[in-house]
Amino acid sequence: MDFIRNHLQGYGMSDTMVTYLSNIIMVLFIAAVSVIANLITKKIVLNVIAKIVRKDRHKWGAIVLEKNVLHKLSHLVPAIIIYFSAWSFPTYQILIERLAAVYMIVVTIMAVNALLNAFDEIYRSFEVSKIRPIKGYIQVMKIVLFIIGGILCVAGLIGQNPLIILSGLGALSAVLMLVFKDSILGLVAGVQLSSNDMVRVGDWIEMPNYNADGDVIDITLNTVKVMNFDKTITMIPSYALISDSFRNWRSMQMSGGRRIKRSIQIDTSSIGFCTEDMIAEFRKIHYLSDYLASRTNEIEEYNREHGINRRESPVNGRQLTNVGVFREYVTQYLRHHPGINQNMTLMVRQLAPGDNGLPLEIYAFSGDTAWAVYETVQADIFDHIFAVAPMFGLRVFQNPTGHDIVGMQDKRSGSRSNSIEAEIG
Repeated sequence: MDFIRNHLQGYGMSDTMVTYLSNIIMVLFIAAVSVIANLITKKIVLNVIAKIVRKDRHKWGAIVLEKNVLHKLSHLVPAIIIYFSAWSFPTYQILIERLAAVYMIVVTIMAVNALLNAFDEIYRSFEVSKIRPIKGYIQVMKIVLFIIGGILCVAGLIGQNPLIILSGLGALSAVLMLVFKDSILGLVAGVQLSSNDMVRVGDWIEMPNYNADGDVIDITLNTVKVMNFDKTITMIPSYALISDSFRNWRSMQMSGGRRIKRSIQIDTSSIGFCTEDMIAEFRKIHYLSDYLASRTNEIEEYNREHGINRRESPVNGRQLTNVGVFREYVTQYLRHHPGINQNMTLMVRQLAPGDNGLPLEIYAFSGDTAWAVYETVQADIFDHIFAVAPMFGLRVFQNPTGHDIVGMQDKRSGSRSNSIEAEIG
């Protein structure tokens, strides 16, 4: 500044004009130096760092570059130059230094915020991120960062110690608790969800109170984002997963089997003892040949030992029933089905009979937990069961339909016409 003033005074200018022009020239000089320093930092220094980082086998540095962490830090260079050049303007030195310091604080906060985003993305590249998500914790760190940054900016502008401003925040604690109520509840809920491993990203959860039924795609400080199977998005408060009940299907997906639990209703009037002709036909079925051979020998030996004569009455002694043979057939059919997990529970059981007949329930697990595969396996099984039931002399119960009523009316009208013709004849 003194050099510029002495040089201008050599041209015979007045003191006022010298002061005015020297300030303008100094401002332009500082601005030019700041721009050049910023360009050197971005074009040379950052490019060199980027080349070094890209050669590293780890992708962490590339993620940091992608989040523009170093690009944001480069803005500190012109701010530092302006800060240390403030003495050139004694009248405005304090103001310039404070504004430059506040700008450096803001740049640092933005750089740290970008660094936290990069750390979150790096963490997501590991499988543990699905078990222990940290996005909620990072959001808490960002809140603390911006609060501290705001305090430092205010303290820098007014020229006070930040501790004085912090002491004044004690009176606003109640207001802060009210403003950040959801964030505090979400933080506590996030800690419990993570420590107890209650929910992960990718889990299929079901929460009827919030109409949520789908996969968890994101876990944040305040909310858990669920993509339902109809492709809609449901946002659930994090603390709701602690206070309310929900169903997590993760263990089913990890078990390797998905439960099939469905019944077929058998008309009880079609249930009866097996005749010799029926048993002869059943022996032709591969799944029943061994069963019938051992079972009939067992029954005949029992009846012979107890002197039971079944010819006198079919009720006497032990006999096979068509529903019992059918139940064994379905069991063996499931045992040989490639889509059924044979290492998990498998049974065909009778439930309590009711108005709709005798429920015959299939309880098994598919070998694939994928929804489409599961539904296909289940449909194939019951397609076969419905088709094969009449071969055992069984009728599947079904409430009368319009077709049944029309058929009954046709039979009645046909019998009436036959009786009239007979009377006329």
